[in-house]
Amino acid sequence: MDVLKVSALNAKANYKVYLLLLILFSLWLFAQRLIMHADPTIGFIDPNIWLLLLLSMIAFLLVVALCWWILQRFWLGLGFPALGYMVSQFKQLLLWQQLGFYWASFALLLWAAVGVLSAIL
Repeated sequence: MDVLKVSALNAKANYKVYLLLLILFSLWLFAQRLIMHADPTIGFIDPNIWLLLLLSMIAFLLVVALCWWILQRFWLGLGFPALGYMVSQFKQLLLWQQLGFYWASFALLLWAAVGVLSAIL
């Protein structure tokens, strides 16, 4: 029952993301006609560049939303505490403990970035 409440709250809280995706998708469908209607002398390839940028932004938002959904499923499946509870516990830490956590997170992120770059090279 607790999982259903959390997923219902997440769906209500994330309606802005769904609205943004709907607006971007509808803009992607009608943007080429709008661009060509604004300037009839424009070439056919030129308006497609803007559409590719818009499509990449839509794909990025969809991948982020999918990753967040998978993270939520794994988080609840493993029985970890809620994210709001963890944030409230983090705010109760002393300042030097918070700073240490930030530095450790930054070091791990930097280490992961170096690992990705070394894997590419």
